Amino acid sequence: MWLDLTGKTPCRQGMGEEMQIPREAVLLRIFFGENDRFHRLPLHEAIVLKAREMHLGGATVLRGHIGFGHSSRIHGTRFLRLSQDLPVVVEIVDSQEKIDRFLPVLDGMMSSGLITMERAEVLQYGTEEARPFQIVEQGLKPLT
Repeated sequence: MWLDLTGKTPCRQGMGEEMQIPREAVLLRIFFGENDRFHRLPLHEAIVLKAREMHLGGATVLRGHIGFGHSSRIHGTRFLRLSQDLPVVVEIVDSQEKIDRFLPVLDGMMSSGLITMERAEVLQYGTEEARPFQIVEQGLKPLT
């Protein structure tokens, strides 16, 4: 069951909806530490829930082993410790318009971190049965 940002109410908005991402899209990357929070939720969880609520195409959370940011302090795993504010990256791919609508919301959720955007070409999204993909001009075809 999906929850809203309070962690209490089921979030039914968008349940069962098929998301669509245009071929010419934007990749949004959000970098921060795993100890960062938004209200009572870990920041990465709050970002994913908000992205889903706003019908973005999808979000992936990646946890790094080691890294550093603006403070130049190394964050990483240490012997006999589980973690020390490990780096986290959330990646979201969708249209420029949807990403642009999400940015002010994201800005209100973050107190520090790094946000980058770059163009992305979406080659496949969803299952092959739902959206068969073939690019004849580049010589690519679906795996059989």
